[in-house]
Amino acid sequence: MAAPFQSSTLDLSASPSVSSTTGALSLEDEVVGMFDQFRNHLLRYLLALGLDAHDGEEVVQEVFLALFQHRNVQQSSYRAESGNMPEAAQIDPNPNPEEQLLNKDRQQRLRSVLDALPEKDRWCLYLRAEGLRYREIADVLGVSLGAVSMMLGRSLARLGRV
Repeated sequence: MAAPFQSSTLDLSASPSVSSTTGALSLEDEVVGMFDQFRNHLLRYLLALGLDAHDGEEVVQEVFLALFQHRNVQQSSYRAESGNMPEAAQIDPNPNPEEQLLNKDRQQRLRSVLDALPEKDRWCLYLRAEGLRYREIADVLGVSLGAVSMMLGRSLARLGRV
């Protein structure tokens, strides 16, 4: 069992997004440092979940490779937002028309469910969303703690079905 915990290096050069620029090297060094720091802990966790040592090693390496690629993309996005990339290469963060329509439909369904709730249930949900505790809601609405729990459960179940 000692073999899985031998020191190994994460080969980030296999990633097509690695460049030889100074920024990429410091990013690579940062991810490799995190790999060295957390590798054994993650591997032990995966072994405890029932993975064998070989598969655990692969999972840990894939996770850190994905982390490197994600951070590299973020770094590229930052450069794009800073104006270092052409405008055509920048991604529009706004939802596309299909997503907008789906979001609007979802909001309408949620609104209709909220409007259909009994008034005390609706108030209970609003007060909870404002951060009030169950006891505070019970005091405001003049009901018991059990009633608050029941009203919130019923309201959340209805919203969950939407």
